[in-house]
Amino acid sequence: MTSETLKYQRKELELKALLEITQAINENKTSSVLLNIFKFTCLVHLNIRSMILYVADQEGYAQSIAHGIKAKVPDKIPLDSVKDDKESGALNIIVEEGYSFAELETYLPVYHKDKMLAILFLKKKDDTLELDLDFTQALTNILVVALENKRFARRQLEQERLKREVEIASNVQRMLFPANLPEGGKLKAKVTYIPHSTVGGDYYDLIRKSEDEVFFCIADVSGKGMPAALLMSNFQAALRTLLRSTSDLKMIVEQLNYTIFENTNGEKFITFFLGYYNYRTRELSYINAGHNAPILCWEGEMRSEKLGAGTTILGAFEALPFMEVGHRAHLKGFSIHLYTDGLTESFNEAGEEYGDERFEKYIKTKLCVDPEIFHKDFFEELDRFSNGKERSDDITLMSLRFQ
Repeated sequence: MTSETLKYQRKELELKALLEITQAINENKTSSVLLNIFKFTCLVHLNIRSMILYVADQEGYAQSIAHGIKAKVPDKIPLDSVKDDKESGALNIIVEEGYSFAELETYLPVYHKDKMLAILFLKKKDDTLELDLDFTQALTNILVVALENKRFARRQLEQERLKREVEIASNVQRMLFPANLPEGGKLKAKVTYIPHSTVGGDYYDLIRKSEDEVFFCIADVSGKGMPAALLMSNFQAALRTLLRSTSDLKMIVEQLNYTIFENTNGEKFITFFLGYYNYRTRELSYINAGHNAPILCWEGEMRSEKLGAGTTILGAFEALPFMEVGHRAHLKGFSIHLYTDGLTESFNEAGEEYGDERFEKYIKTKLCVDPEIFHKDFFEELDRFSNGKERSDDITLMSLRFQ
């Protein structure tokens, strides 16, 4: 057989190999199918007996194909174990003791835009027959770029899915908050909510059960994103259902705790403060479930106090280990400031925390201030303290003034 005939046959086999792999790519075959087609194409149509293909991922180079190898070779090659020089083609791979590529006679690094995407190790079937290494490298490049494109497409789809989840969670969260707050008369309310990201873990609510009865609450769920938004959605639905049937704070909090524990098996928790004021009896009742203690301001007496009585966080235990319902009587003109820990855990450039004590001192200078003015002045104060330092958590402040 003449050299021209052999050359023609080799080119014909190479063309078959190219057609098979490109057809599989055009048909959008899965990554595993593409790898199998590439392997058998190389073994059938090209002068290759043994081969290993390592494809790059975030951690290094993972073994994707291995055929005809008797020696022990690594499943993974760390990134820092591979030193390559694209210009010279030199490749130095450091492997652990016991591993060896000595059985394979040739290696082909595969590049795309200066990045090494893969390494193909191979051994010829017949030493007397030629193997076109340039073609083999080009064919491998076609495969690896197709695999990289598939991985990129999967990543894009995952990012789109996460984006949709965030949008849904954000919409769910917006629906949790009360659409309107009372702005005068017997009650004036002001809320400032600053989420750290698109979806936060804070929740606040104000429910007027009757002309004389007002419930108000603030909460902070562990975690962020869609799981936190869904948990808070269930929490709000349970709270509003309970409020329609009872005004017993102890029963409400116990049922909320049971609902959270049942839904999360103790893996998530919520800090929560629930208050109830009756205009007719002029009595305030409350339960603080592990939340930052709201601050009650007695306007007539010009003093303030923290509302800490209650129980532990909700969702950590199937049954709450203790419970205390706080009461304050003979109230007429007073304000309450409820907040989440993102407010007091704001830091300045020196790493100093704003802190509860600083917030309490600030409130004592603004005991009888209208909620609108209080929020405007306070957040100017907080901005001066932070001086542009990026916040690390959601911030919620709800101020209520009962008259």
